[in-house]
Amino acid sequence: MIRAVTELPYPVREEQGVWIPMRDGVQLAARIWRPERADSEPVPAIVEMIPYRQRDLTARRDSIHHPYLAGHGYAGVRVDLRGSGDSEGVLTGEYLEEELADAEDVLAWLAEQPWCTGRCGMMGISWGGFNALQVAARRPPGLDAIVTASSTDDRYADDVHYMGGCLLSDNLSWASTMFAYNSCPPDPVAVGDRWREMWHERLAGSGLWLEDWLHHQCRDDFWKHGSICEDFAAVTCPVLAVSGWADGYTNSVFRLLAHLDVPRKGLIGPWSHKYPHLGEPGPAIGFLQELVRWWDHWLKDVPNDVMDGPMLRIWMQETVPPFTAYAERPGRWVGEPCWPSPRIRCSDRLLERNRIAGEEEQVRSEELAVESPLSVGQFAGKWCSYNAPPDLPYDQREEDGGSLVFDSDEFTERCEILGSPVVELEISANEPVAMIAVRLSDVAPDGRATRISYGLLNLTHRDGHHSPVPLVPGEHYRVSVQLNAMAQALPPRHRLRVALSTSYWPLVWPPPGPVRLSVYTGWSRLVLPVRPVDEPDETSLRPFGDPEGAEPISVTSLTVGEERWIVSRDLIRYASALEVVKDLGVVRFDDSGLEVARRAVEKYSWVGDDFDSVRGETEWMVAFERGDWKASTTTHTVLTSTAAHFRIRAELRAYESDRCIATHSWDRLVPRFLV
Repeated sequence: MIRAVTELPYPVREEQGVWIPMRDGVQLAARIWRPERADSEPVPAIVEMIPYRQRDLTARRDSIHHPYLAGHGYAGVRVDLRGSGDSEGVLTGEYLEEELADAEDVLAWLAEQPWCTGRCGMMGISWGGFNALQVAARRPPGLDAIVTASSTDDRYADDVHYMGGCLLSDNLSWASTMFAYNSCPPDPVAVGDRWREMWHERLAGSGLWLEDWLHHQCRDDFWKHGSICEDFAAVTCPVLAVSGWADGYTNSVFRLLAHLDVPRKGLIGPWSHKYPHLGEPGPAIGFLQELVRWWDHWLKDVPNDVMDGPMLRIWMQETVPPFTAYAERPGRWVGEPCWPSPRIRCSDRLLERNRIAGEEEQVRSEELAVESPLSVGQFAGKWCSYNAPPDLPYDQREEDGGSLVFDSDEFTERCEILGSPVVELEISANEPVAMIAVRLSDVAPDGRATRISYGLLNLTHRDGHHSPVPLVPGEHYRVSVQLNAMAQALPPRHRLRVALSTSYWPLVWPPPGPVRLSVYTGWSRLVLPVRPVDEPDETSLRPFGDPEGAEPISVTSLTVGEERWIVSRDLIRYASALEVVKDLGVVRFDDSGLEVARRAVEKYSWVGDDFDSVRGETEWMVAFERGDWKASTTTHTVLTSTAAHFRIRAELRAYESDRCIATHSWDRLVPRFLV
């Protein structure tokens, strides 16, 4: 539970309805918190630019951390991206050149304000973490440090769209989220009578992002834009990179530490897609206190110890039974002096029938085969856990039944894994397009299997994501599948399990048809990054404080929402489905009187092993009301496929009061390209 701090070092003034002009005349809506004394004693500014509506959707979260930072001597500047919230313009995609240029204009505007020293930082989680990294790579004047949480340096290989060259279902889920958000109107209280004109401009102009993303199925210039891994050296300011083990964005923290050549720190806790002071699963930490120390050092030249200690601090997780949500994850904080760490060694273990061999143990060569049912993956959880439980993987034993499984011997002593395991395989397939999902599980003495990492590979991307090449049926290939980074302790009597499957739906869209995959032992192996258990006691690490923040704004729940995660199977029609309901009910923001409702339903379905029956469907509703003003939108998206095409059908409806004032629809075919 976060502790609300009511007495801050500096009294804070809040300014709403601030308009920041861009170079093309468009104005962005901002809310600014800063010390009252900043008019006579200018302060550095910390910018967060996201498309999630500062007046409502993120208002409560913003009220916790921006006033807290302002109370410690900063200007907290929360900006709605162009075309979102109350800002002018239309938002037509992620991380566009227009967005990054706007960020530069915001920084330049801040430098001209009499209450700002001209020294700025950028921070954000998810979208805001992305653009903080991307703007840092442009090196605008005045950007002296950034904090990037739950973001990535690689928009193709390590984001919500594709993983290992496989199309993620979160691509549909995320596109549907932005489809709904982009259709929302600005607030008439903020923009006046022009709200209706701005709304219609958004409804007509934002477009169908899902179609854009499906037209780019391999790593091309579309994804290279904004991927700072194309040139790590472009980033020249200090970077604090943050994520959580239950999130989808842990891998980038390791890459940023390994490849950036600037002062940098990494922090990974047990959390899902949340700031660490709001972190779930717990324990949450006093992250805002850490931010104050970070900004003090880099924006005020305070000679504190923020850069002392290990470069990377991570939560070493203890074993847990498989559940779909956790309140707390047992473990401890450990540190590494740098990354890659010289203390991590690779444990190379060959695979043989049903077994992971011991180190230096030889095995005989043998062909093993697997052709997984489409049901493998029904208990996989989300690619990115938003902690809208249950969204973490369940007991893996049912998934293992449709997979090729290898178990280690029981551990006789404690083993700690830190980093990205790799599974190297010699394979052949009977089809030119195939994928492999690799799961790594902690198997308890009672047989329960908790997934601790996984990786995906579209086998046509075996030589890289730029130019996929079909498989030659029957030909042998050697491929490497890197699993997600992890920190996991395995106690005695537990075993590791590697499970291989040829589909992993609905986490990832399946290949065009069923595939029989052969795996050849004798060379195939698991490579584990093992951290020494007998390292010096980590009690010398500086402890984190308890979570604290500013007093949040008052929000009243008017209608209780609901959350459902339903797995179903009809054994007469052989129809199966995963249905996810995220209904936040109706809430009132007491300071503005605005009432907001949000409801999202996602359904992923299929029949038997009919690959052409695979279907993803989403429905969203967002509604706003204050007094006589009522506005709402509904969106409906259906994604299906054949061996040759993806088909998208989508509809957007907008309502003023109860009258439909706009309807837009799409029916698109997108060719499949070895996906």
